[in-house]
Amino acid sequence: MKYCITMLLLLFVFFAKAQGNYAALTEKASELMEEAKDETGYKKALDGYEQAFKIYPKNIDGEGLHDASVLASRLKNNDKAFQYLMSLSLIKGDGENYPGWSYIVGNDSEKEYENLLSDPRWRTLTKKAAEYKKQFYKELQEKEAEFYSTRKNILRNIKNPEALYTEIRNFNPYQPKKDRDYSIAFKINDAAKTSFLIHLPKNYNPQKRYSLLFFLHGAVRNNELIDYQMAGWNLGGWNRYYTKYADRDDVILVFPRASKQYNWMLSDDGFFMIPEMLKQIKKAINIDDNNVFIAGHSNGATGSFSYLMKQPTPFAGFYGFNTYPKVFTGGTFVENMKNRSFINFSTDEDYYYPPNANDDFTKLMKGISADYKEYRYNGFPHWFPQFDESEPAYEILFKDLNSRKRNPFPKAISWEFDDDRYGNVDWISNIKLDTLSGNTNGRKALNFKINKWLAYDDHDSLKVKDVDKNAFDFPRKSGKIKAEYDRNVFRIEASDIQSFSINISPEVVDLKENVKVYVNGKLYFDKKIPYNREFLLENFYKTQDRKQVWVNHIEIKI
Repeated sequence: MKYCITMLLLLFVFFAKAQGNYAALTEKASELMEEAKDETGYKKALDGYEQAFKIYPKNIDGEGLHDASVLASRLKNNDKAFQYLMSLSLIKGDGENYPGWSYIVGNDSEKEYENLLSDPRWRTLTKKAAEYKKQFYKELQEKEAEFYSTRKNILRNIKNPEALYTEIRNFNPYQPKKDRDYSIAFKINDAAKTSFLIHLPKNYNPQKRYSLLFFLHGAVRNNELIDYQMAGWNLGGWNRYYTKYADRDDVILVFPRASKQYNWMLSDDGFFMIPEMLKQIKKAINIDDNNVFIAGHSNGATGSFSYLMKQPTPFAGFYGFNTYPKVFTGGTFVENMKNRSFINFSTDEDYYYPPNANDDFTKLMKGISADYKEYRYNGFPHWFPQFDESEPAYEILFKDLNSRKRNPFPKAISWEFDDDRYGNVDWISNIKLDTLSGNTNGRKALNFKINKWLAYDDHDSLKVKDVDKNAFDFPRKSGKIKAEYDRNVFRIEASDIQSFSINISPEVVDLKENVKVYVNGKLYFDKKIPYNREFLLENFYKTQDRKQVWVNHIEIKI
């Protein structure tokens, strides 16, 4: 027995080393390929790939075959180029591999293989690759259909609104899933679409409600939309600890894909994506509505912070690695933080946001009693998740995630915004700004100055530079609403607000008694609120939320 275990360990070490050495050889070959300017350079790079293929034949991957085929094409060695292309075409796409057909019938293929276009084998190859592509998308659509398959929905057949409310609270049309990883297409608009990868727990049970964590990637300026994703692109590498602890704790992971135009930081064109993806997922998977979270790194961490500032209602908590805590599309109203929580994992050698600014932000959060924590890791750059030493941060994240729940009916709400699209928070919704009002009730924007920033010089050394900038910008006029309730009495303070709605739940008020609403000290409403079947159904289909369920609403115009 000991001998068998020892042999297994030796084999594991051997294959791990083989994978690492193959990667090192192909990385060097890739560098030579980038530097190559003539036939001698191309041959040297191709020799590097062929050496890796010969020593580690079981580790040959799609990227290596692609580069080798391009180099052979440049050297006008058509036989060798087609040899590699044939092997490449058979790669279906799994792990970290792109499907082989994507290299052969991709946007750049005719440019990369211009020396092969007149060879009759090229037409045969591209025809076969097109067939592989068609089959790939067919299987992808079949898998997506299986992901969304549920039992028949009978909600619209329930006429009694109280019975409908009870049915929604206990709604469970979910079915078992065949796989753990699904690439799901997502429509942004008529001209653009992207995708998200969803990773399920090992023994997903449709009768159990699961926590869910979105991970928002960084570098949104340098990413492109893609209509499918491979599990290996997301679950390993920098995200390995998300996968490790999510699998341990039965947490569902979701990895959306953004671009420079459609993202969660730089513009509002794509900001709707994460709440909309969540709604679609809730149609297919049994999610605990009070245990949905967002995390991210770099631009993704800024995105996580932005959802907290602008659209926190569906979420329980927010996390960021190397966060720039600022809303880039409008004002940063940091008191909105008090509606949820945020944990930031920062480093002292971060060019993206300096440690001195993190210190001042933490002081500001402490001053308003926000549920905010920062954990500083010294000696690490912006790409902290790359290092094994980042693992304790993920332990903190998942410990918080497992202990935290959204309160769907908070007793008190404070909300400030400067764009009507984001005039919603929990039981206050459809808030509209009064941009003509001059009444701000003495509101003062919370802000601070940043005087030092870290930046890399021409020698890749990190230096401190002097700056003079505000932490936040406030490009538009804002409105603010503070609201609280006690039993059937709601008290609202509003400034620069023209109208809003109060959503009603039988978990909050006694529907047998009058509901009273005071706005800025004046009584605006004093009536009983009945169940409204149409509103109840419409709101559920809009949110797919089975815990924050509204049976009616009160519209208030100031």
